[in-house]
This record gives sequence, C-alpha cells and structure tokens, in this order.
Amino acid sequence: MTSSKGIRRKDDFSPLTIPCAPRHWPRFWQRIKTWQCPTLVWERGGNLIDTSDFSKDARVNYVSGSWRTKTWKRFTDEITQAYGTDDLATRKKFIEKQLEVVGMLYKAGVPFLAGADTPAGIHIFPGASLHEELQRFVAAGFTPLEALQAAMLNPARFFGMEDQLGTVEKGKLADLVLLSANPVKDIANTQKVAGVVSNGYYFSRADLDKILTRVEAAARRQP
Repeated sequence: MTSSKGIRRKDDFSPLTIPCAPRHWPRFWQRIKTWQCPTLVWERGGNLIDTSDFSKDARVNYVSGSWRTKTWKRFTDEITQAYGTDDLATRKKFIEKQLEVVGMLYKAGVPFLAGADTPAGIHIFPGASLHEELQRFVAAGFTPLEALQAAMLNPARFFGMEDQLGTVEKGKLADLVLLSANPVKDIANTQKVAGVVSNGYYFSRADLDKILTRVEAAARRQP
C-alpha cells in the first residue's frame, strides 16, 4: 500500500500511487477488491531511523548478533541514503499523512489487515512490533476493537478460513493470547500477556518467560 521511497516530496505527500485523484481512492480500492496492509510501524521506523536509539530497548536482547552488527547497519545505511533531500520535518509530515490516508480509506469501507513487516534494518522486532502496529491503527482512527479485528478476524476472512480461525468458538483452532487487561479499553493492553494457548497447549506467563530466556541465550550464542 505504501512506500517510504519515491513519493515523499515536500509538495506531494500522497503515500499511494494509483491512477486517480485522492477523493476517488476509496472507490478505486473497493472496485478492484484490494485489502490494505499498510505496515505503519515499518514506515514510521524507516522514516525516523536516524533519530531512533534502540540501544536500551530490551527487545534487542532477543536479536542475533549478526542482525545487530551487520544487517541493521547495512539496512540503516541504505534507508538513510534513500532519504535524499527529505529532512526530518518532511518525513514526519509523510508519517502523519499516511495515518490520515489510512483513516480515510477505512472510514470509506476499504478492508484492512494488520502486519508489522519484519525487515531487520529498521529495528522491527518479530512478534513484538505487531503490538505497535495495532497502536498505529488506533492513531489512524480505528477503535481498539477494529484494530484487533484487523489482526485476527480480517485475516481469516481474507484467506477464506473463517470456519477455522478469527473468533473464539467451539471447533475452531485453539490459538489464543490471554491478557491481564482489556485491550478494547486501551489497545496497549495487548502487551499485557498472561498466557498463550497454541495448538491446544497452554503456556503460562512463567512458561513464556522461560522461552524468552532461551531465546535470549540463543541470540547471545550467535555471532
């Protein structure tokens, strides 16, 4: 749906390249029956990578050494070089315009899917960054419930698997994330994970912490 390169001039903040005027965008996407997966956290991360400091982010502990010393540096260099003459103010305006466009399309009935994308070059952390993506959806005008549906119910609809996934019902696959606080009241509560049910097996918070400890140890062993 979006691109962090090419269409980010000071006189043109349209994050979509489609053959019609902005007022016709919703009808265009509806006509061609296209779902949108904007990867908002990816775009924000890429456009602000030169101003971000992840050195004290606990999630870095779960990243392999090759990501930290090689991949991140390579992608960071590529992304910052692609900025061209775009200054920070221009890039921030692009991010704001992207939220505006996403909100406009959603209010017009264009369906959305939540996905954070996980290229290592812009400090997107697999799994964890999806929580941030849901917060960006809410910033774009989704209700917390609508943001959650973009991550759970809508993917099942997109893949034609509503009989197996998307809702908690008898007979469907038993994959659940159990929270200690209501995400419908505050989307940030998706990060308060109390337990997980995966393939019918229950993992308590203590079990999950043990898994994270093993992941951290594995990351330290990798060069």
